[in-house]
Amino acid sequence: MQKWLRSMGVPVWREQGATMVVSTEVEMTEGLPRIGLALGSGAARGWAHIGVIKALKEAGVEPGIVCGASIGALVGGAYASGQLEPFEAWVRRLTWRDVIRYMDVQLTGGGFIEGERLLEFARRYAGDVQIESLPKAFSAVATELSKGQEVWLQTGSLLDAVRASCALPGLFSPMNMGGRWLADGGLVNPVPVSLCRAMGAEVVIAVNLNGDIVGRHFRVERPSSSKASTEQEESDFLGRLHAALSNGFRAKAEEMVSSLMGSNKTPGMFDVLSSALNIMQDRITRSRMAGDPPDIMLAPRLAHIGLLEFHQAEVAIASGEQAVNHMLPAILDAIR
Repeated sequence: MQKWLRSMGVPVWREQGATMVVSTEVEMTEGLPRIGLALGSGAARGWAHIGVIKALKEAGVEPGIVCGASIGALVGGAYASGQLEPFEAWVRRLTWRDVIRYMDVQLTGGGFIEGERLLEFARRYAGDVQIESLPKAFSAVATELSKGQEVWLQTGSLLDAVRASCALPGLFSPMNMGGRWLADGGLVNPVPVSLCRAMGAEVVIAVNLNGDIVGRHFRVERPSSSKASTEQEESDFLGRLHAALSNGFRAKAEEMVSSLMGSNKTPGMFDVLSSALNIMQDRITRSRMAGDPPDIMLAPRLAHIGLLEFHQAEVAIASGEQAVNHMLPAILDAIR
């Protein structure tokens, strides 16, 4: 098995307080296939994973293996630890002001957002547990920046593993674990089907959050008048960020937000970053799925939700539920 893992480019490590080994000894349920759930990356669109899990549960489908990349690791960790219900309640209460408050913006370091404020909140809100003690088998995917290797996190702190997997390049700072800098798992394995199979899943249900979004929110035209654009920006997270920052330090905020959002003729940093990530993850997902397709692929329609619109939980969760309901006959057939 170790030779096979290495051939897939996955380092087989075990280090105190860090990472990195996959255990493939998973107990099978008599007469039923072992179901694995591969939750993909996609930033704010990841709240759709909550809807997917809820709809599967209502249909009597209970995955025993949960793997996630980036936001998929966050939701998957809450599910595997038995904390999905309180987590969902918190997610549904999020407003755009809450999202801004949890983002410890920095202008130096490896990312626009440090991420420690959100991590500390998670520790206070849900506590921290060791992955090995979870009631469900769980693993998160991250990327080792120095080697470009895929890393499977299945031991140690659950929150640290999730934080590493969610370190979106350019946005969140990378995570140092065991002397290695780890970043977003979506860079190498946006929908970790291969990890589910390595952990013993016989039927893999995969959730791809990026199937319909390439180029869909690459905005190149914006109203020139700030008064004329106020109403439109009220429904846009970056517009709200603009307003919030401008209230505190208007001159610097105008300059910074102009760079982030772009102008009427040029795209902003977030437009370029999100579109580039969408293209990259979509292409990587297609390539990996061609070689190792899941038994069931769920693709919620999420193109209307932007990279950082975490306050759109209601819409995203409903999209996840709809995706399951649409594919439910195929899901039940695969399990049978």
